[in-house]
Amino acid sequence: MLNSNKKRADLRTKAIILHRTKYGETDRILNLLTPEGRKSCVAKGVRKEKSKLAGGIEIFTVSEITLHESERSELSILTSAKMIQNYLGIISDLDRFNLGSLIIKRANRASEDVDTPELFNLVNQSFWALDKGYNLELIETYFLFNLTRISGEEINLHRDINGEKLKPETVYTWDSLEKALKPEPLGKIKAEHIKAMRLILTAELPTVLAIKEINKLLPEISYIIHTVI
Repeated sequence: MLNSNKKRADLRTKAIILHRTKYGETDRILNLLTPEGRKSCVAKGVRKEKSKLAGGIEIFTVSEITLHESERSELSILTSAKMIQNYLGIISDLDRFNLGSLIIKRANRASEDVDTPELFNLVNQSFWALDKGYNLELIETYFLFNLTRISGEEINLHRDINGEKLKPETVYTWDSLEKALKPEPLGKIKAEHIKAMRLILTAELPTVLAIKEINKLLPEISYIIHTVI
């Protein structure tokens, strides 16, 4: 017979702060993004001046944390938090801070339904690129394309609006209502755009950032993802 009173092991993992809320006089309630999915917890006494947890729950950081499940609450208790990566470059520039904040907001919303390490990795890669000073439009486009994929919405980059296979010699436009590519002689979407979008959806962000020619394709690619998400 199984022992229903058996204590569960503490969870030790990496985490990114999605949202912090003041609770009581000295505590905070945290929403965390981890490789195991979204976790909510209480950081007790974290607002005290000498709290050992405070440095590990800053925004735009990755920390190693330990969560203990409380028997008296649905919220776990944060028992340790050690910062292992601080992306200071994000908070030193207003445009990068604004995009970083948007990434956190969208990831927080998506994490309510998505339970996969891919979301954690996507946010972490995006923070890294923001911190390093890469092209903001490319970072945002990469994040939104892959957030859409992770969330389960497929962008069809293999067949057009008529169900025909996409052809390298054909020029297309994007039908925002049907959310598909449409053959159009005066269209601006060419084979190079389609190839770039496929790469964005399959490669790691550092690989995409290394392709200098991709920046000139961004206006058309960025328009597509903003009509989808």
